[in-house]
Amino acid sequence: MTDDVHAHGARSRAGGSAEPGGADEIEDARALEVELRGAAAATDALADLAADVPVDRQLEAILMIADQPQSLVALAAAVGAPVPDVRQAVDRLVADFDGTDGTVRRGFELREVGGGWRFYVRAELDAVVEQFVEAERPARLSQAALETLAVVAYKQPITRSQIAAIRAVNVDGVVRTLVARGLIEESFTDSETGAINYVTSELLLQQLGINSLDELPLISPLLEDGADGFGQTGRIPDGRV
Repeated sequence: MTDDVHAHGARSRAGGSAEPGGADEIEDARALEVELRGAAAATDALADLAADVPVDRQLEAILMIADQPQSLVALAAAVGAPVPDVRQAVDRLVADFDGTDGTVRRGFELREVGGGWRFYVRAELDAVVEQFVEAERPARLSQAALETLAVVAYKQPITRSQIAAIRAVNVDGVVRTLVARGLIEESFTDSETGAINYVTSELLLQQLGINSLDELPLISPLLEDGADGFGQTGRIPDGRV
């Protein structure tokens, strides 16, 4: 009997055990403990690093990449500081950027808008920024690109050959331009023909100021008899094709 117990123990040590409290379970528990300790140490290290950086600089970094006004509560949660302290830090940043304490007046300002704080260009520099934006703005789309974009918008998903058949011209270059501009994008590849199907992008909806393709204007009234041209797809109701 004793020999059987010793033999069982030896087998357990050699091959492990599936029973609760066995060698495998204990080893897994130890590995998990080590992992948790490592994660806790990394968190503490990040906390110590943040503690070494003044709240003002932390807020400045966050506001630099924020694309929406940030409330004092949100900023306080982000830096782990009390709201009153964050309020004082924001006031210091405003004074710093405005040059009220002998610092250089910056070309931007920290402004409170809509219950939150965000960086904005100073009003006196609007003309400079506007000139820069105009110079950097991409050239307007050609007539061919606009026509191709309209075909995709009303007939999507659609392949280049189908677009070319509708426009009766080669559209390879125009399609590449529209893809490069981010106005259309590849949706899927036909499993039988290998042709790429294109659809309009979210960027186009933003540029048009609409939420969905259902808001595209009716095209049928623009046709001579309201029937020729684009065929009814059923995807866009009320005469949209």
